[in-house]
Amino acid sequence: MNVGVVNYGMGNISSVVKKLKIVGANYKIINSSNCFEDVDKLILPGVGHFEKAMQNLKKGNLVGPLNNSVLEKKIPVLGICLGMQLMALSSEEGKSNGLGWFDAEVRKFNIQDKLNFKVPQMGWNTISINKKSDLMKNISNQSEFYFIHSFYIKCNKEEDILNTTVYESEFVSGIQKGNIFGVQYHPEKSHEIGEKMFKNFIQI
Repeated sequence: MNVGVVNYGMGNISSVVKKLKIVGANYKIINSSNCFEDVDKLILPGVGHFEKAMQNLKKGNLVGPLNNSVLEKKIPVLGICLGMQLMALSSEEGKSNGLGWFDAEVRKFNIQDKLNFKVPQMGWNTISINKKSDLMKNISNQSEFYFIHSFYIKCNKEEDILNTTVYESEFVSGIQKGNIFGVQYHPEKSHEIGEKMFKNFIQI
């Protein structure tokens, strides 16, 4: 089992690698298009700006190999935070198109109660589990994960919604379609519950 962690210059690579080591997974850092060989799983982490991230993926010639691995070879992939948002069609954060793996757009929080709800959302929050998934095995409904984000994904197909979370209003915090998984929260920063999720993913 080899987990490829995609490095496009904006991911929280060290924390992801640390969690993979804890759960005993073999991993390799994917820095270029020729690093996708012998990879059984992919993680697309991310922190930062949507448009800049897409520019980096294109500049590194990573979009084609990603599409081939995920859409053609059906290799399981987990997008984390910005990594999940990149799976959408587009984002309000810039003008670049996303990877387009989901019929979804990325929107900025439009908070009304600015006294009680700050942007970015930063800290622990609960998730609702909207459908059965191997990624959620042994993870209870309303489990707490760590969030830090100003944008969220608007999913146009209800069947793709894996998790929802309430921050003033409800938003999509997890998505899944076949072999493609995405979470808005950070399992690599979520202690034991995050370790459970990483174990689940490498066993898919």
